[in-house]
Amino acid sequence: MKMYVGVTDNNWFHMLAQQGWSEEVNFWKPSGKPFKALAPGDLFLFKLHSPHNFIVGGGFFSRAVSLTTSMAWDTFGLGNGATTYEQMRERVFKYRGGRSAEFDPDPVLTCIMLSEPFYFPEELWIASPSSFKGNIVSGKTYRADDADSQMLYESVTQNLRLLNGKSILATPGSATSSVIEAPRYGQPSLIRPRLGQSGFRVMVTEAYQRQCVITGEKTLPVLEAAHIQPYSKGGAHEVSNGLLLRSDLHRLFDLGYLAVEPTQRQVLVSPQIREKFQNGRHYYALQGQTVAAPLSGFDSPAPGNLEYHLREVYLG
Repeated sequence: MKMYVGVTDNNWFHMLAQQGWSEEVNFWKPSGKPFKALAPGDLFLFKLHSPHNFIVGGGFFSRAVSLTTSMAWDTFGLGNGATTYEQMRERVFKYRGGRSAEFDPDPVLTCIMLSEPFYFPEELWIASPSSFKGNIVSGKTYRADDADSQMLYESVTQNLRLLNGKSILATPGSATSSVIEAPRYGQPSLIRPRLGQSGFRVMVTEAYQRQCVITGEKTLPVLEAAHIQPYSKGGAHEVSNGLLLRSDLHRLFDLGYLAVEPTQRQVLVSPQIREKFQNGRHYYALQGQTVAAPLSGFDSPAPGNLEYHLREVYLG
């Protein structure tokens, strides 16, 4: 496990801390540049801007992606640390040096997805390590090979233990529990943080390269992350339980007019489309088409999830 201490907008932190517990947040950066400092499950800590040189909370890194400001708002909403889209845009342009919206009305952001976020009350704020120099404007990575890293990790762990079970943490997730129970810093992180709805949407979108798995459609505003086994029926926010579908296909999939055969991963189109609506020839053309596989490194749809959908949802 590594840690990253990111310089944090004070308004972003206070808004989210007052909001209370949430599954995930978007720690966005205005640059749009790749963020590669952490692996999934590593700790990302919040340090307020000077003169408030304190570590005030954190979360567990899931993934970093590039999204336009509008897409980030549509995906994470209040999890962007702003109360309105207009407020978020104002902050984006402030950090981009006041560049006018005329030239780039929807800037691309670096969206650092953090799961199981936590916020320390002021009495538990941790003084920034001496190695975090005043000229650091973005953040600093900490590994297991120095005293500052060990002291910081122990302070964070102690705070999480104090907060365990209180409303500020609600029910600790798997990644949080792993840190609370960890005997020392530096051991490999084997626990991936749980995803929320927003994280699920982003991860499924990235897994399928921003293309519908059936049609190859690339127009992102009409693509949606579909749960194979419905979330309301116990399906998880996991890539193995997701497919990226064009919005009309998503609707048909959820209603049971489309399915994916679990073994060959081929599209099944229900005859009830024709029977009920006397139409659907465009959809019947998709019958037997093999759905796209996710990128290497992402989980494929779990056969059990596809079987559940075929058995419990599909109108065969």
